[in-house]
Amino acid sequence: MKKYFAIIMFFFLLVSCDQKSKVEKAVEEIPVVLKVDRFDQAFFEAKPSELVNLKAEYPFFFPEGFDDKLWIEKMENKDWRDLYAEVQKKYPDFGKQTTEIEDLFKHLKYYFPETVLPKVYTVIGEMDYNKKAIYANDKLVIALELYLGKEAKFYTFPKYLRQNFEERQMMPDIVTSYAMLKNPPPTDKTLLGEMIYYGKELFLKDLVLPNYTDAEKIGYLPEKLTWCQENESYIWRYFIEEDLLFSSDSRLSNRFINPAPFSKFFLEVDNESPGSVGRWVGWQIVRSFMENNEVSLQDMLKMDAKELFEKSKYKPKKDE
Repeated sequence: MKKYFAIIMFFFLLVSCDQKSKVEKAVEEIPVVLKVDRFDQAFFEAKPSELVNLKAEYPFFFPEGFDDKLWIEKMENKDWRDLYAEVQKKYPDFGKQTTEIEDLFKHLKYYFPETVLPKVYTVIGEMDYNKKAIYANDKLVIALELYLGKEAKFYTFPKYLRQNFEERQMMPDIVTSYAMLKNPPPTDKTLLGEMIYYGKELFLKDLVLPNYTDAEKIGYLPEKLTWCQENESYIWRYFIEEDLLFSSDSRLSNRFINPAPFSKFFLEVDNESPGSVGRWVGWQIVRSFMENNEVSLQDMLKMDAKELFEKSKYKPKKDE
């Protein structure tokens, strides 16, 4: 009996791999060529006398209401120039990253043919970790100062944020920004609604980032992802027993959804957990839904969270 079961499982794995290879072959045939403009270099290599030309060429990087003295100060400031030097050391050439972005957009166009191919701009911004990569239809802006590596001397952020200031997080961050255009925000504002919203985004990463680990997609250290996998049933039981799923208590976002050093069950296990475990559970629910229902990606993204959950047949893995 075990031998028969093993043969069946092997067959299903072969079918699954064959289907995946068909998708990847189709993706490879999609023509995508992106142009990268190194605005970081254009800005910091320009002389103050050339600022007027720079503003004419890149008006979208120079909002009205700011005195030119501000931009000249940034050009000449030692700290900014030290940061620029570090960025150039890390990214003297952007060829490898351009190829990765092109591959990502091939995948995005496979699932969303209407996707507009953007012009890519690299910048050195204001260390705003909420704006590491921004996709806005015809533009993709990447803040290189936030991809220098978690140990870069310029960072004063807490460890749980710094861990994602790695080059490898660039593609997942681009998908996060892109997903905002395709994944409507939750309307019910419950914990479940937020869980499913982020679960949809993470499922999109499953499809368009096939060579990335789950830890990289969600921005966890590998051991924190393992903690979620090993404690999935405990997390779920806690949500159910505390009647949290359909609660609209705004404090739940900070406890289980928003980036944080750990999630807040108010138990001894808190310090062992990663932040945002609600997102991870929402991801598992969406995965379960897509495994158990014949629904297109586009239709799934539009679905109400409660309906998706009820049809997901989600069951957390039992404790070992």
